[in-house]
Amino acid sequence: MGRFLETFKPVSRFIPEVASPKRRVPLSEKFFWTGMVLVIYLIMCEVPLYGIQAPTGVDPFYYLRVIFASRRGTLMELGIGPIVTAGLVLQILAGSKMIEVDFSKPEDRALFTCASKVLSIVMTGAQATSYIVAGVYGKLPPRLGAIVFAQLMAAGLVLMLMDELIQKGWGLGSGISLFIAAGVAQNVLWSCFSPFGPLADGMRLGVVVAFFEALWKHQPISPLVNRGGYPDLIGLATTVGVLMAIIYIEGMRVEIPVSYARFRGFRSRMPIKLLYVSNIPVILASALFADIYWVSNLIWSKFNRDNSNFWLNLLAQFDPDEGKPIGGLVKYVTAPIGLQNVVQDPVRAAVYGCLMVLLCIAFSVIWVEVGGMAPSDVADQLIGAGMQVPGFRRARRPLEMLFERYIPTLTIVGGIIVGLIAVVSDFLGVFGTGIGILLMVDILYQYYQILVGEQISEMYPALAKMLGV
Repeated sequence: MGRFLETFKPVSRFIPEVASPKRRVPLSEKFFWTGMVLVIYLIMCEVPLYGIQAPTGVDPFYYLRVIFASRRGTLMELGIGPIVTAGLVLQILAGSKMIEVDFSKPEDRALFTCASKVLSIVMTGAQATSYIVAGVYGKLPPRLGAIVFAQLMAAGLVLMLMDELIQKGWGLGSGISLFIAAGVAQNVLWSCFSPFGPLADGMRLGVVVAFFEALWKHQPISPLVNRGGYPDLIGLATTVGVLMAIIYIEGMRVEIPVSYARFRGFRSRMPIKLLYVSNIPVILASALFADIYWVSNLIWSKFNRDNSNFWLNLLAQFDPDEGKPIGGLVKYVTAPIGLQNVVQDPVRAAVYGCLMVLLCIAFSVIWVEVGGMAPSDVADQLIGAGMQVPGFRRARRPLEMLFERYIPTLTIVGGIIVGLIAVVSDFLGVFGTGIGILLMVDILYQYYQILVGEQISEMYPALAKMLGV
């Protein structure tokens, strides 16, 4: 155990936790707890923060909220941002060996979880404080600011415990994945079927509702092709196309034949997906962009609201009325959503697209090295599992050379693909944003695999035990 984890021993007894189940939780009960957690999350998304006025105008963090499953002006103002950031920081530190942790030891795992919770609480407090100080809720008196801070802290703690409840085995998957998928699905459904309106163009907000309303009233549907900021037919078609493309790409893989060293008759195939690092690169790139946006907005609101400071303008310039980025670095780390905005500012679109793709490639390479996915790590895992590749000696170096044929190339290609999907989807106005659709499809696929495993576990307990399900 490293010194870093040792520092959390004194506080571990004071950090609230959810007890692991001491019995096998049936699938029906897991469905119940997963549903309860989802309902509580959705309710918290609708409960406004006490002591602030209802937010009006453009939400400066609108396109970042999909990643963090947050909702403006509610108890879910911060969403899962602090939890995800804390978890990623600790995983990177552990994977890069900057902190010592042995996940095979229960004590190390418990202290690592405690460290993640403490860091999540600290980041929740820091982000809540920055929102209040930066005037996101207007100028609040100290007493009211303390009340808002307490609400955000309490909501963050409840969210953290709900995620732990799911992960400890009471539910299915993880709370973080559940909240992200629910938020994206809600956004897509609202863009398609919202009856809100009529809007400035005389149509309903939901493009499907607006389409059938136009047919009912014998009105032309050409205005629905591109509505300039509202959900339109281009966005609907692109959303369907991106969904189908991601599902197809998710199934593309290289399959390496493997066999069990002890049982020579048992053969199988080891799949190496085209999207080898999955959506981790786009999450990390988006989190970096979100942090740049958050910090720059905080600095601008405190020191440069009139955009008069030359040096601070290099970092960020915002429209004082609408809160939109209009200059500086922050302008180029936020996507121009929709074809109209892309055409109006092609330089911004090109710079943003290049930055996103390059960062996705960089984070793909980094994550493979620190996440235990490098060729040497995969070779060790294969040998440790008692498996071998026919035609190759059961030794680390030959297997490492085999995996080096595929993993480095798939790492870079996968990073390029997820980056391009996210960029092009945003440019075409995909509902729920391109990053959101990527995350949702991957999360739903994971849930499909979890459900298959749970069904095998219930129907064939002996087979499930042998397969480690």
